[in-house]
Amino acid sequence: MMKKNMGSADRIIRLIISAIFVALYFSGMVTGIVGTVLLVLAAVFTLTSVISFCPLYSIFGISTCPAKS
Repeated sequence: MMKKNMGSADRIIRLIISAIFVALYFSGMVTGIVGTVLLVLAAVFTLTSVISFCPLYSIFGISTCPAKS
């Protein structure tokens, strides 16, 4: 089972960045390969925010979750 390794601030920032990427793509400001890459990144950021788990954080031993007493 995946242990949560993302705090609230991290999740909110990722969701905001995802929304910006999607807005850039659908407004036509970013197109082609770059647009597709941004959409994929937006999907990854959204998914990791929803499940509160980032695989890269676990590889590097990073956690932005507040410590539990």
